Amino acid sequence: MSGFFPESAMILAAGRGERLRPLTDDRPKPLMTLGEGTLLDHALDKLCQAGVPRIVVNAHYKAQMLIQHLEERPGNKAQILISHEAERPLDTGGGVKNALPLLRGESFFVLSGDMPLTEGSSPSLARLAKAFDPEKMDALLLVLPTRSPRAHGFDPQGGDFFMQADGRLTRKDTALPRPYVYISAMIVQRACYEPFAPGVFSNNLIFDEAEAKGRLYGLEHDGACFHISTPQDYAFACLHWAES
Repeated sequence: MSGFFPESAMILAAGRGERLRPLTDDRPKPLMTLGEGTLLDHALDKLCQAGVPRIVVNAHYKAQMLIQHLEERPGNKAQILISHEAERPLDTGGGVKNALPLLRGESFFVLSGDMPLTEGSSPSLARLAKAFDPEKMDALLLVLPTRSPRAHGFDPQGGDFFMQADGRLTRKDTALPRPYVYISAMIVQRACYEPFAPGVFSNNLIFDEAEAKGRLYGLEHDGACFHISTPQDYAFACLHWAES
């Protein structure tokens, strides 16, 4: 949609990173360092560089450490707000649902705070915004082929979706392997969350509803992505981040 750009964004940063233990025993996963910043900083930098004026970050595990990092982070070009999940983590969908009062616009970015991306020929968020059409899309997901050399740490026998020629994503009643993996950056419509009660639920429910309506789409990322779920994944990312 020409001229469209989201007014706000959500970064999901409430998780502990259980499979990364013991590296996450003393810090939340989004505060693991990679290159010259943390995983969270890489997501924030992309949003700030894109010109998103309002960014909401959710927090639960070691929330005060994460909040302090955001308060002390220099050079923020956006208003950064905290959605504190004090009692329990609400998962990806529940976290966004809980933060809706802080998010502006009918559509917004949602990024993972722990899955760093490198850029290809042009900034990924600008490509998402240019491709997003709310008339036909409930959600537009950034995806990569699981067998791409730019997809680091993903299981080629797994995957999330098939992608049609027009970009439509499907997975219902299909078997693994699926050739495309969602790399945790998307634009999604606010209305997708309104039917769901507050509480713990996954964004997979949002994707299922959008797929059932034929309104779930994907855009292939032309950069790299690092899936960091184990200490071995993290060591690989630290070794190869600068060259990716």
